[in-house]
Amino acid sequence: MDPIADMLTQIRNAQAVGEKKIKLPASKRKAAILGVLKSEGYIESFDIVDDGSKKDIDVTLKYYQGRPVISKIQRVSRPGLRIYKRSSALPTKLAGLGIAIVTTSKGVMTSKAARAQNVGGEILCVVE
Repeated sequence: MDPIADMLTQIRNAQAVGEKKIKLPASKRKAAILGVLKSEGYIESFDIVDDGSKKDIDVTLKYYQGRPVISKIQRVSRPGLRIYKRSSALPTKLAGLGIAIVTTSKGVMTSKAARAQNVGGEILCVVE
């Protein structure tokens, strides 16, 4: 029912067993979230693969000294309970060491970038 939560769970499960790559069904929102994770250094890369009948996203997960870079990834806003915040009320995680991913009128970005642009939005997930 919630494709974003499914994506986060697949990432969490793959890192728990040490998988290097995973394949997800593609969507624009997932690609935007993965773009933020890549730019912040939480994943190695992702590629959208079109085989004609459907699109998939191949995600290469990142490890440091054999341990996953993402220690915690959690969905905040969900279809049954949307969480919206003003720019001044957006969360900071681990004194700046974690990120909150927010969807705003200017696109999907970190809460730090949203605060800098003075826009609020829906808090999708937090990553530590």
